[in-house]
This record gives sequence, C-alpha cells and structure tokens, in this order.
Amino acid sequence: MAGKPQFMETSLPVRLRDLLAGYEWRQDALGRSSAHVFRLEADGRAPVYLKTEPTDPLGELTGEVARLRWLASQGLACPNVIAHEKDGEREWLLMSALSGRDLVSAERLQPLERVRLLADSLRRLHAVDIAACPFDHRLESRIGTARVRLLAGRVDEDDFDEARLGRPAEDLFRELQAKRPSTEDFVVTHGDACLPNFMADGDRFSGYIDCGRLGVADRHQDIALACGSIEYNFGKELVAEFLKAYGDFEPQAEKMAYYQLLDEFF
Repeated sequence: MAGKPQFMETSLPVRLRDLLAGYEWRQDALGRSSAHVFRLEADGRAPVYLKTEPTDPLGELTGEVARLRWLASQGLACPNVIAHEKDGEREWLLMSALSGRDLVSAERLQPLERVRLLADSLRRLHAVDIAACPFDHRLESRIGTARVRLLAGRVDEDDFDEARLGRPAEDLFRELQAKRPSTEDFVVTHGDACLPNFMADGDRFSGYIDCGRLGVADRHQDIALACGSIEYNFGKELVAEFLKAYGDFEPQAEKMAYYQLLDEFF
C-alpha cells in the first residue's frame, strides 16, 4: 500500500501528524501481528516504522515499548522508541528503522549464513542475566494469558499449524495444561524467535524487532519457534546447523512440541 491509509487521516494524533509530515507510507505485510505496521520514508530523513492497533487490554504495544527500552539499556540492538501515543481508541508506536533486512528477506546471504546469525543472536540474548529482566513469561504466567485469550475469543483457529488445524482451541488448551513440563530452563527469551524478527545488515546481525513477547522463559520457547521457522523457510536440514551453531544445548522433543503448542495461543 502506498500513501497514508484513509483511517489515519482522522485518527493520527497531532504529535505524530507533525513528526510524520512529508513521509511516504508503505504498509509492511510481513508477519502475523494484529497491529498495522508501516514503513515511512522521506528524502533526507531517516526511515521510521509506525505500529498501531486498537486500544485493547490484550494489546502488546505498551509492552513492546517497555521491552525495547529495556533491551537498549542492556546494550542490545533494537529499534529506538521515538514516540508512544494512545487514546481511547488506538495506540501508536513510532520507532527507528534498523539497518539491513530481516533474515527471511536478506537474500544476499545464503540460508546457512542466516541460520548462523539467528543462532548467534539468540545465544547473545540468552546470556543476559535473568535477574536483570523485569518481564515474566514463565509458564505460570503464559498459560494464564493463554486462558484469557481463549476466553476472549482471541485464539485464531484458522492460523494453527497444519498438524493442529481443525481442532478447537479449547481442546488445545486442555492439552496445554495436561502436558505442562515439570521443569523450566530459564533465560531471557525473545518470545517470537522466528526469522522475520531478526535483522542483518550485510553479513552482521543488526538487531531484534517485534519484541512485544520478550521475557524470562524456558530456553525452548525460542529454540522451538526458531527451528519451526527455519524448517518452514529453508528446509529441515538446516535445523541441525542452527542447533550446532547455537551450541551446548540438547533440545528435548517434548518441550519443543510443547512450546510450539503454546505459540498457537498468541
């Protein structure tokens, strides 16, 4: 989409209207977020991204703002929060654009190189002291949020992975409760560790994006989604290369399946 969408003409807050005057708008269709995401460009000015979604207790933009600011405080590369606005109807997040392309679109790099960058960036994030992270995504918290989303009718059954298509969300939630792992290997996780949420500029990692689900959780939260994303985009053979590059970790099949199941609720 080129140009400002029609609904923006009346709903855009005055502060953002002033900041974004003269920019060309293009909607970013990559990803499955419920938010509208736009890349804005103007001659002689740095590109920026604008996310907006209806004001909603289950929305993630406020949480993403806090997580981006925290990531930056830890010296980890991520978008800079330029403005955060909300009213009774919509919420808005304006942030800087990272250099380069996401790891699905970075076609100048071979898939093996992209997989290794993903492994390195996750290993770096997982090395952060969990005591420094204020965001709790341990299973007690995430299962509770999954239940809230289920009761609110916010679980998209049409978007389930192929193996679970056709099953009702209530059935999946019963399985989620029944198969809950008895132990958790806590690290700071990205929470949605799929290839489109990691950026590369040339042959170097340039930052984490879509960070609204970052928090302390089992390491399998990220490893399971990363492996699923690699298999979907590049084929199953590169999953082993990713795990080799990540290093010093033997994934547990039951936990891998469990965290892919948990992701169906988000």
